Amino acid sequence: MNKYTLRQLQYLVACIDNRSIAKAAKLMNVSQPTISVAISKLEAQFGVQLLLRHHSQGVSATPSANNILPSARSLLAHAEDLQRQAMLAGTAIAGDLRLGSFSTLAPLILPGLIHAYTRTYPDVHIHIQEGTEEQLLKKLYDGQLDIAMLYDVGLPEDLRRVELALRRPYIALPFGHHLAEFPAVRLSQLVDEPLILLDIAPSRQFFLSLFETAGLTPKIAHTSPSLELVRGMVGHGLGYSILVTRPHGDMTYDGKKLAIRPLESATENSLIVLASLADLRQTRLVASFEDVALRFAPARANG
Repeated sequence: MNKYTLRQLQYLVACIDNRSIAKAAKLMNVSQPTISVAISKLEAQFGVQLLLRHHSQGVSATPSANNILPSARSLLAHAEDLQRQAMLAGTAIAGDLRLGSFSTLAPLILPGLIHAYTRTYPDVHIHIQEGTEEQLLKKLYDGQLDIAMLYDVGLPEDLRRVELALRRPYIALPFGHHLAEFPAVRLSQLVDEPLILLDIAPSRQFFLSLFETAGLTPKIAHTSPSLELVRGMVGHGLGYSILVTRPHGDMTYDGKKLAIRPLESATENSLIVLASLADLRQTRLVASFEDVALRFAPARANG
């Protein structure tokens, strides 16, 4: 049986992440020939080419390398986890946790959650990356993230999910809007009003599906991937919006008041989850973060 070493995998990951053998050598504090020889041996052991060498332009991963990259990252992470457990006799959790978050959720949930987590596990360094669902899923599959906070809308089946909170869609209206006098608002009351649509996947599809299910077609006046820009345009009377994430204090960045009303008879809700790859063994870092998140997150309720 051919054998490979963790050091060879470290060199491979470093080369791919830095797109350069020279940069990887500097990062790993070894010579370039050392890394080149290690990668060549790894390619011989696996029987496939792992790096494409580009003259004066560094290196890039081959499809074969991309296939094994998530498992290589997972194996290295577990090796570090094992070493920490051995050194600390299982009494402490420490290391680096790579956390992703859907952009609209991050400012609302992460500050408090990370505060709660680091109070319990002060030796863990959390690296935060915000993005769209598509961006975060790619990083999960590429092994660049350990876990991500997402809305469970159309997520792939090969993800492990930990359910945190259920959010109901609501209507954001300009302060003083005539529909604000109602305790709840129906889509049929809004269909002729200008819609300011949060244009980021999967939010866009989710909100438009509410109209489609009701057999209605909204009048989209403006779109934006920014939650605060959408709220700001609503605050200035440019239209209404349907949203799920609700910042504390119904005020826009520039000080305009919003009128918030429930969406009457809303049957479609959004579930916030922590997602990780189901086929990778869970590390103690990920397990500890999930445990704190479950205790920190509000019960499945709107708010």
